[in-house]
Amino acid sequence: MMSEWESLTNFFRGRSFWMLHYCTGCGAMELPPTMTSRWDMERFGIIPMATPRQADILLVTGYLSLKSLKRLIYTYEQMHAPKWVLGFGSCTINGGVYWDSYNVIEKLDKYLPVDLYIAGCMPRPEAILDAFKRLRELVEKGEAKGYEKYVKNYDWYKANQDRLFKRIKPVLQKPEEVTRSA
Repeated sequence: MMSEWESLTNFFRGRSFWMLHYCTGCGAMELPPTMTSRWDMERFGIIPMATPRQADILLVTGYLSLKSLKRLIYTYEQMHAPKWVLGFGSCTINGGVYWDSYNVIEKLDKYLPVDLYIAGCMPRPEAILDAFKRLRELVEKGEAKGYEKYVKNYDWYKANQDRLFKRIKPVLQKPEEVTRSA
């Protein structure tokens, strides 16, 4: 049971979402129309931010490669709690059209806690606004706790991240190995 103070805090958190969008693919194309006058997400209190230290929502819009996942984790860890992650489309769930690529991440929630997925390839502005509305409801009820799950299960997330990143081999040899072989 939430106290009155927690309930009031969650009410205001749900009405002031500051988002950072991590655009890696075609998902970035549907976000700008959501910001324009036709849908105008700012009237719902959703405002884009420039840095992770100011944002409390991380939008992952598109596929993630091994390199971009490293940067995404770094960005997520710079954000202050409470923070939430929204995954756009099928790319964050199963790799999308790049599902069989050696370099594309499937199942983002194995590496970061995803609070809400938005269905579609790519989701329309209406679906994006609906997802923000759903996130608002989860925040107000105190059910959007992905950031607490990340702290509590950090060892599990870190083990998944390390297992994945150990697959990456350097493309070039180290300078001392090149001089020895010559």
